[in-house]
Amino acid sequence: MIQARGLRKTFGSGEAVFEAVKGIDLDVHRGEAFGFLGPNGAGKSSTMRMIAAVSPVSAGELRILGLDPATDGPAIRARLGVCPQEDTLDSELNVRDNLVIYARYFGIGRADARARADELLELVNLTEKAKAKVDDLSGGMKRRLTIARSLVNRPDLLLLDEPTTGLDPQARHVLWDQLFRLKQQGVTLVITTHYMDEAEQLCDRLVVMDKGLVAAEGSPAELIRDHSSREVAELRFGLGDGSANPHEEHAARVAELGDRVEVLPDRLLVYGTDGDAVLEAVHELGLRPVATLVRRSTLEDVFLRLTGRTLVD
Repeated sequence: MIQARGLRKTFGSGEAVFEAVKGIDLDVHRGEAFGFLGPNGAGKSSTMRMIAAVSPVSAGELRILGLDPATDGPAIRARLGVCPQEDTLDSELNVRDNLVIYARYFGIGRADARARADELLELVNLTEKAKAKVDDLSGGMKRRLTIARSLVNRPDLLLLDEPTTGLDPQARHVLWDQLFRLKQQGVTLVITTHYMDEAEQLCDRLVVMDKGLVAAEGSPAELIRDHSSREVAELRFGLGDGSANPHEEHAARVAELGDRVEVLPDRLLVYGTDGDAVLEAVHELGLRPVATLVRRSTLEDVFLRLTGRTLVD
């Protein structure tokens, strides 16, 4: 569905040139959910815009649905569905007409457009809101309507840019279920998200991007296996008189208890295969953390290890 080799995207020229994507290779297969993770400025949005055939490739090779976006842009866009990060619904139209009018842009006849709108409203559980104004919908309902709109042309490839940003947990889980059902129906999904649990739930494979490059690629389980550990023991010590970080002081003492130790301002993370055994060994050393937690490693551990913990604006 998507094949990229040495894909690059640059902006500006001369001394002011900026390279947002620095030569990445990608393969997205039919029927899978493929994810892009990365901090702000990693190159995710630039890559997605090239895949959507709305931003020209600066260098390298890109094929979407077997077509070249440089020469076959309209044909590619006709077979894509795009769910942007921001809702761009028409507030002057009711819910059903947002779908009917959008379907007409793809040359779908009036009768078929109305039938498709009703079908999609049922898919996203908005049938009862068909005549409601967009402004009267909740945030979760607007996102579901935006996803429904992206499906009016029965796309082969659905691009979703942070589809659940700003939604409460209940609305996120409803959307996850609907996206999972779409994948079961054979729709190929390409997703960018900042939610690690969302990536674990939805993505068959994903890439972690950083500074315009692919830092790692694989399934969520493969990435956790290759870049983290099975479990993490979190240790929190009292801050004492505030003159020094006690977690830095204790890090050397627990360094041998796991595969890797990470010092944070408020806690120590000990990565290993058995978190409970780490806690027992910590107590045998005579250390008494004020709070402890044992959890499994997640994609967030992988993400932060690959891209760092420094805040990126």
